[in-house]
Amino acid sequence: MTLEILTSDLLGPVRHGFFTRRGGASSGVFQGLNCGMGSSDQSEIVTINRTRVAEAMNLPLTHLAQPYQVHSADVLTVSEPQTGDRPKADAIVTATPGLALAILTADCQPVLFSDDTASVVGAAHAGWRGARDGVLEATMDAMEALGAQRENIKAVIGPSISQTAYEVGPEFFENFIQETPDNSRFFADGRDDRMMFDLPAYGLHRLRQAGVGAAEWTRHCTYSDADRFYSFRRATHAGEADYGRLISVIRL
Repeated sequence: MTLEILTSDLLGPVRHGFFTRRGGASSGVFQGLNCGMGSSDQSEIVTINRTRVAEAMNLPLTHLAQPYQVHSADVLTVSEPQTGDRPKADAIVTATPGLALAILTADCQPVLFSDDTASVVGAAHAGWRGARDGVLEATMDAMEALGAQRENIKAVIGPSISQTAYEVGPEFFENFIQETPDNSRFFADGRDDRMMFDLPAYGLHRLRQAGVGAAEWTRHCTYSDADRFYSFRRATHAGEADYGRLISVIRL
């Protein structure tokens, strides 16, 4: 099976892709293109998958740069291929041609950024914690430090868990309401005392409040489409021991 790569017209001429799970070498619960080096999948199989991704971006695997994700608001700026241990961060930016920036997700938001006028790109892993703590704004700050202009930055949120599948408890809701009562717009009533959280809408709100030039969500739900996407929450509900990780990539 060939790779399936979702793209957005908003990112225009910049080479990028939100890769689905199709076209990979993994099997079992990881069936498909599992790119999670931290998963319990066979490391050599994950390397095969990641090599296929790099080749699809017309680069060697050594030029696929990725942070060690920890649900933070920290951003890594890279100008050359990575060697040694990956620094802990949840976003990555570059102005260097020939480098691809990669982010792994399995329900959280993968967000790809581009200022094609300044030739600066970025990628962010934005779950609820990272988005709330400012990883999207920090990514744009880091891009500006490389010469981008905020009004020229375009951002696309890739496959993420949608509101219909993201049930949370009252303490989660209170956490967001304490930040600002306006955050209530991102919640809908669920069963009993549960609420349904709209993570992509929250991400778009944060981007637009920060002055991004343009932003959109691809409107793909990771939880509801098991054939195309990995989902941490779906795997947890199914009692599976582990889950695959999707990869999203952008390059100059």
